Amino acid sequence: MPNSPEHIRTSLAAAMTLKLRDGLFWRGARLYCINLLLVYDRPCAGNCAYCGLHRLRDEPAHAPHSAKNLNRPDKTFIRVDWPIFPTELVVRRTAELEEEQNLQRVCISMLTRRECVEDTIEVINAHRQYTDIPISVLASPMVTKEEDLIRMKNAGADKLGVAVDAATPELFDKYRGKPRKAPHRWDRYWEFFQEGIRVFGRGNVGSHLIVGLGETEREMVSAIQRTKDFGGETHLFSFYPEEGSDMEDVAPPPIDQYRRVQIARYLIDKEMSEFSSMAFDENGKIVDFGISPAELDDVIDSGYPFMTSGCTGRDGKTVACNRPYGNSRPGRGLRNYPFVPDEEDVRLIRAQMETGLDEPLIIS
Repeated sequence: MPNSPEHIRTSLAAAMTLKLRDGLFWRGARLYCINLLLVYDRPCAGNCAYCGLHRLRDEPAHAPHSAKNLNRPDKTFIRVDWPIFPTELVVRRTAELEEEQNLQRVCISMLTRRECVEDTIEVINAHRQYTDIPISVLASPMVTKEEDLIRMKNAGADKLGVAVDAATPELFDKYRGKPRKAPHRWDRYWEFFQEGIRVFGRGNVGSHLIVGLGETEREMVSAIQRTKDFGGETHLFSFYPEEGSDMEDVAPPPIDQYRRVQIARYLIDKEMSEFSSMAFDENGKIVDFGISPAELDDVIDSGYPFMTSGCTGRDGKTVACNRPYGNSRPGRGLRNYPFVPDEEDVRLIRAQMETGLDEPLIIS
């Protein structure tokens, strides 16, 4: 099996964008961030219950057709294949198509393996031979030290992602820690987050948080506020079951729950409200966002809270890592919009918040 740093995986969307795979995006969406994943003939040391890369996962019964290709010899991830290509090919293609495809960022994701540190730096260096495109690293806190982050920044990375995922230490441990015979530790993840702030600066470190692992809305909003207080921003995901993982039978969170958390995330990251100004009922559900009804209407009508949250591109404002259809299938039940929702989309979102249904009937 090919290994990094000579080879690397790309998301299926990135392979399509780089014209290494055929395909079309629903509603003409565009991908602006080339998502890369290091690859080895040995598994990730982690054993996260919901992850397609965990070391004990069964091969999904309905793997994509391209899983039969020779360059795709093992597991899917986020429900699609991540084809393997020579790193030099991916880097050259990124540089060649950067202007044509309006590429704004590259994101290199590590596994929990110590060799990932050196290999990530090599992949950054490979890009810097051909392009000055902004580069993020989704680093593993259990194998990466603060001095490693300094080396990554010196090589050319400007942003860091930390996949905390779970909103509470109890859920983190349940799905990622000792009960799973896995190395991940809640305290280390947040310590690493603060190391990242010291190295990359405020506003340049993002926490990945997944709604739907059993937390209340109050607990999730508290984790989002913690991220903000440390000097970072939240990249929000909706849980979506990965076939073959230990949570393949767990349903995604109700869409009205996800919509409320999306609004709270947006308000906190934009400094329009904060956790202490919001109100929650006895079940931890958000009942007041800490802004006026008129302000809330304006925020919802803008559509911005419901777009993918992620690292920005060259302008430092527009999200580049928009991951089209990364945590739900294309269609009316779409969780994160990879483009600005239009007026019809906003009507659907409001109906979802009122009914809790992914595909509510909208009466004109």
